[in-house]
Amino acid sequence: MIVESIKLNHFRNYDNLDLEFDKGTNLFYGDNAQGKTNILEAVYLCGTTRSHRGSKDGEVIHFGEEESHICMKIKKGEIPYRIDMHLKKNRAKGIAINKVPVRKAGELIGLGNFVFFSPEDLNIIKNGPSERRRFVDMELCQLDKIYLHHLSNYNKVLTQRNKLLKDYGFYPEADSMLDVFDEQLVSHGIFLIDLRKNFTAELNQIIRGIHENLSGEKEHLTVEYENDTEKEEFKRKLKENREKDIRTKITNCGPHRDDLCFKINEIDIRKYGSQGQQRTAALSLKLSEIEIIKKNVKDTPVLMLDDVLSELDSSRQRYLLDSIHDIQTLITCTGIDDFVSYHFKIDKLFEVIEGKVKEKEML
Repeated sequence: MIVESIKLNHFRNYDNLDLEFDKGTNLFYGDNAQGKTNILEAVYLCGTTRSHRGSKDGEVIHFGEEESHICMKIKKGEIPYRIDMHLKKNRAKGIAINKVPVRKAGELIGLGNFVFFSPEDLNIIKNGPSERRRFVDMELCQLDKIYLHHLSNYNKVLTQRNKLLKDYGFYPEADSMLDVFDEQLVSHGIFLIDLRKNFTAELNQIIRGIHENLSGEKEHLTVEYENDTEKEEFKRKLKENREKDIRTKITNCGPHRDDLCFKINEIDIRKYGSQGQQRTAALSLKLSEIEIIKKNVKDTPVLMLDDVLSELDSSRQRYLLDSIHDIQTLITCTGIDDFVSYHFKIDKLFEVIEGKVKEKEML
């Protein structure tokens, strides 16, 4: 799969922008705060319905405007698709595929596959469980519509249940309402637990070899799925925790509390790993994400590297660049010296200055 072009209207610091990409490596360079990351964000948002920054729709709309529009053309094999996304400040986004509106944003997810790698991702190992859950959820949502369905419904029920817990004293029928919510949580949650277990097993098959190559075969990385509850026990634990839930006004057990544990030579590097180990494991995780997509959808994803090279040492820079020669890549950086010194093939070069993008002659 490749992204052929993108048009932006009133998006971030771009009033209007029209870009065509090469199917190989596209490099955007320029000083910080010029708008390089905004281009990658628009591609990811239009492909997945979500900003990698976690931004709300209203936050990406150009200052002083009420709406923003992204038009992106992609090609899967020989089949072209056009995605139109209208972002509005106070209303749900509108999406059309090949000019046919879709009822739910989730219908877009999985049409294409996108991997975003930013400096923040290098901290995914040492940061909190929510970031690791988000990684699993975003990956599985792109790969499996069934997972997307159950995750969306689980989160809706969880929100409703937590709201009821906050207002528990105002509803005489609150206990019977909680019984209904518990049944719904379990019916969706057991699928999340199963699919996350399968994903972790598949991830382990891939990440081990990548990490051994990165570490010179000195370290062995394994990933363990830490599920908050087994699916057979979920219903019982909800019942047992009900008094605690009412007291704390939040749901205290379930897949929304799951985590991934990363171990090097049986040591939990979330707590006891060096920064170098944590960053190498994060790089291994992102490279594994690419391989999992290739294996499951029999196609390549579009990779976005947002100023990541500046955060890696030379050996990891070289390994990353050697790993991405066969997929379409969009890269941002402040300078191009590293790419020149590595003799890295750049297919299209863009300079970004204050929201203006100019295609440059290849060096």
